[in-house]
Amino acid sequence: MRRRQWRRGGIGLGLVCLILAPLHLAAAEPAKVEKLDARALAARIDSHIDAKWKANKVKPTLPADDAEFLRRVYLDLIGRIPRVSEIHAFVDDKDAHKREKKVEELLNSAGYSTHFSNFWRGVMVPPSTDQFAFNFAPQMEQWLNRRLKDNMPYDQMVREVLAAPLGVRNQRPQPGQQRVAIDPSVLAFFQANENKPETIASASSRIFMGIRLECAQCHDHPFNQYTRQQFWEFAAFFGGIKTTGPMPQFQQPQDDPRVREIKMPSTDKTVKAKFLDGSEPKWDEDNDKVNARQTLAAWLTTANNPYFARAAANRLFAYFLGIGIVDPVDEPSDDNPPSHPELLNELAAQFALNGFDLKYLIKAITLSKTYQLSSLQTDSTQTDPRLFGRVSVKGMSPEQLYDSIVLATGYRDPNFQNRRFQNRAFNQGAEFEFRTRFSNFSDKRTEYQTSILQALSMMNGAFMTEVTSPTKSFTLGSVVDAPFMSTEDKLNALYLAALGRPLRSEEKVRLIKYVESGGPAKDEGKALSDVFWALLNSSEFMFNH
Repeated sequence: MRRRQWRRGGIGLGLVCLILAPLHLAAAEPAKVEKLDARALAARIDSHIDAKWKANKVKPTLPADDAEFLRRVYLDLIGRIPRVSEIHAFVDDKDAHKREKKVEELLNSAGYSTHFSNFWRGVMVPPSTDQFAFNFAPQMEQWLNRRLKDNMPYDQMVREVLAAPLGVRNQRPQPGQQRVAIDPSVLAFFQANENKPETIASASSRIFMGIRLECAQCHDHPFNQYTRQQFWEFAAFFGGIKTTGPMPQFQQPQDDPRVREIKMPSTDKTVKAKFLDGSEPKWDEDNDKVNARQTLAAWLTTANNPYFARAAANRLFAYFLGIGIVDPVDEPSDDNPPSHPELLNELAAQFALNGFDLKYLIKAITLSKTYQLSSLQTDSTQTDPRLFGRVSVKGMSPEQLYDSIVLATGYRDPNFQNRRFQNRAFNQGAEFEFRTRFSNFSDKRTEYQTSILQALSMMNGAFMTEVTSPTKSFTLGSVVDAPFMSTEDKLNALYLAALGRPLRSEEKVRLIKYVESGGPAKDEGKALSDVFWALLNSSEFMFNH
């Protein structure tokens, strides 16, 4: 891909534990760490990355130009490509701080909360094509959207998920008390894990601490220090959750808050709830209202648990850079150490010091020179993605791809007002069909592979046929019918709409001739449609780079 040319305070004990070996939740002496703002943390990111470049003799690529940066930050922050008007305004802006201002603008837009509610729902409740996803995932996205709009701290958001009120079993309300209302929005997390204590425990440790415990469910963990007993002691925090019937994942779970133990399968042993560091909670035995899940959530989300901040910081770094500092993000071990341990420690410590503010951490990452490098490889030393000598090319999520096609083509979705939280969940409309076909749930975005069905859908599916039709595509129709535009101007308009850049000189010579000849059909409108179709099917459009 060639370069684009344009014409126009004090720290808590737990944070210090972040410098310890990855698999030990031990204590250390308190130390003073300066609280940094986002700009300062961005500079620290670059300092750590630069030190690794020097140690490995990496020659980083060139900085991304304005068009490349703008497209990337729009896709990453609000889940779509920029409009042509937004491209012109940004590229023409001479303000030296325009990139920081654009990040702030996008973080404060409705698109941020909408896009990241989909991202965090995908983390907490992985996508699925079964009936569960249709019924519950949209409600959780709405719940997350409200929290992200308010910029709720990440620790508080996670506590609300883990300690969500469930139906209370074996316990009647006291006189004058009402039963606790169940919030169906966060039930998705429990029902995605079949309302089973062991499955919920595995998901909680993996998602919120970056620790994969499930290998210790039936035997001691083969790759780290966790034992089978430790697994079930952790699962005991969810031991009060029960359902009845053959399909528990489709039923509302009930919880007995007094249950703080669980029986280990295939044994006569019952174990009590313990944290992963081996410590036992101090229960108030006279207060049955103290829910075991609330106790776990409070411990898990505190700064005294170093893994909580590390896991979130690593996950966001992986989202924006394509590769985690620990990668895969939920498999830290002695055999999978962080590529930049000091950087991960500092990101986690500052995330906690800044109140687990997601926007703060996102701003720091996107303002870094590392994030703002080009994806173009200019030197052989840039081949290792874990050294971040260039930005990794990432496949778009189904939502990013669909929303970008809609914007580029001017497609008018008849279900637009409700599609994000309703049509996106149910079996109706072009979006549902598109999202289902492009949902490669297990694929890493940096190793994205297009299936035959996806390729056929992009080449000749009903949706793509409609949005690239001169009579049905608003963008294409406007360009074809523009009476005072030259062929070059028309091609530039299509390139800006689809790729966010103008026509290059070598493309100009070939395509102007093709369009003016009318292509195989000897029709200029159809020839422009061919070009637009080719742009939307190109890797330059379908990937975030």
